[in-house]
Amino acid sequence: MATFLELHQGDTPLLLPNAWDVGSALAFAASGYPAVGTTSFGIAASAGMPDGGRSSKLASAKLAAELQNLPAHVTVDSEDGYSEDAGEVADLVAELAALGVAGINLEDSTEGLLVDPATFAGKIAAVKERSPSVFINARVDNFWFSEQATVKDVLARARCYADAGADGIFVPGLSSPADIRAITAGISLPVNVLAHPTLTLAELGDLGVRRVSSGSLPYRRAVDSAVEAVNALRDGHQPPAATSYWTMQAQLLAFRGSDGPGAGEH
Repeated sequence: MATFLELHQGDTPLLLPNAWDVGSALAFAASGYPAVGTTSFGIAASAGMPDGGRSSKLASAKLAAELQNLPAHVTVDSEDGYSEDAGEVADLVAELAALGVAGINLEDSTEGLLVDPATFAGKIAAVKERSPSVFINARVDNFWFSEQATVKDVLARARCYADAGADGIFVPGLSSPADIRAITAGISLPVNVLAHPTLTLAELGDLGVRRVSSGSLPYRRAVDSAVEAVNALRDGHQPPAATSYWTMQAQLLAFRGSDGPGAGEH
């Protein structure tokens, strides 16, 4: 298997599906994806909490531990590292690295506001010193939160994080092809964007993008599909097709390496 870093150097961008639980991660891995990310929104929302505010810390760590044997690289969405202290962030990532996690996302914002780039760079440096093999995807949130939302300001932050040891730059909220091309041309690290509503994976690759994340889209679509399935039953329609209970049960049994309990309510 290619290393996680090597997956960012292929002919086409790495398409990274983002899981919110073991079942979704198993489904992505079974579909052939060589790497699976987690989504802080999906993890928080499925636990009944809003995203942000460091709400996903415990559930995210628990999921990372559960995915140790996933036959794919795992990268963990870690908000801002869940601390303002660089040493505490480095400790957290070291714990994830011990679980076999290949990468992390770290955001340069807290509570929806950009933080001082030098302070955030300190977190990156501390993490890289403690866990040099972990791929640090530094998220630059200017466009996401519409704060200092210019290519110039994004590149200034990205270069600061690159100097601190980041391995990739994630710029959510980018929508303009011109801005995407300017940012990918202005930084030597692999650039990650969210799946684009009008640009294909190949077109994003032509703009210099090396990684495309699904973000919380699969979780949000799964919720929509669940409602649609039950609505179909309510409205007298045939239920939609779905992967069988037995197929999913077999995946879970194989993953857990156990005969498991007997079948319950399907």
